[in-house]
Amino acid sequence: MASVTMQAAGVCSHLCKSGFLAGANASKLTRNVRVGAAGATTTPIGSLKIQAKKGEWLPGLDSPPYLNGSLAGDNGFDPLSLAEDPENLKWYVQAELQNGRWAMLGVAGMLLPEILTKAGLINAPLWYDAGKVDYFAPASTLFVIEFILFHYVEVRRWQDIKYPGSVNQDPIFKSYSLPVGEVGYPGGIFNPLNFPTNLEYKEKEIANGRLAMLAFLGFLVQSNLTGKGPVENLLQHLSDPWHTTIIQTLGLSG
Repeated sequence: MASVTMQAAGVCSHLCKSGFLAGANASKLTRNVRVGAAGATTTPIGSLKIQAKKGEWLPGLDSPPYLNGSLAGDNGFDPLSLAEDPENLKWYVQAELQNGRWAMLGVAGMLLPEILTKAGLINAPLWYDAGKVDYFAPASTLFVIEFILFHYVEVRRWQDIKYPGSVNQDPIFKSYSLPVGEVGYPGGIFNPLNFPTNLEYKEKEIANGRLAMLAFLGFLVQSNLTGKGPVENLLQHLSDPWHTTIIQTLGLSG
């Protein structure tokens, strides 16, 4: 038993010191080796824990020097060098956060009406036909109103980034104000579930926002290729997964 334990310890130690696991730069890995003594039953006999360095979207590829992994969602991916200018980076961080939030709302707005309609609870059009429905005002009027409101909000956001604390108080709900530097996390009525604003939750939100933006793009492509909603496409695929795939869809559209 003792000889087996020592051999396991030797193998783990050799792998950790060699370039097999650590690569050219061993500092990029966190290693934790525990070896149990002969006869011990509570300590594992050679537990090896390896953790990749944060900020590498592709293992082995160094991040740009201006991305140090301190930002939420920073994995070193910046092919267009958008983050090179620190002042522009502040705006791009907020732009991605807001677009991710709108994408999550948009994806939910695409999926839920179709799901509830198929369940027979409501009768709503598919998301790409929603603009054809008559509302309380013409579509052109609604577009102008939305444009003005969005413009107002985005100007205030930019001013708070450029001059921190200058417009951090809600103009209507005076009791709500942003901490200096926390542009995208107002709290209050905008955080009804009282989620914390630490780095862990910021990472989760930006990851889900990025996924939602990709999902929105996928729904857009699907509707143009198939003329159907995402839920209908999913149900068709699940009913015949070997013959209803993106390959067949692209073949039929071509």
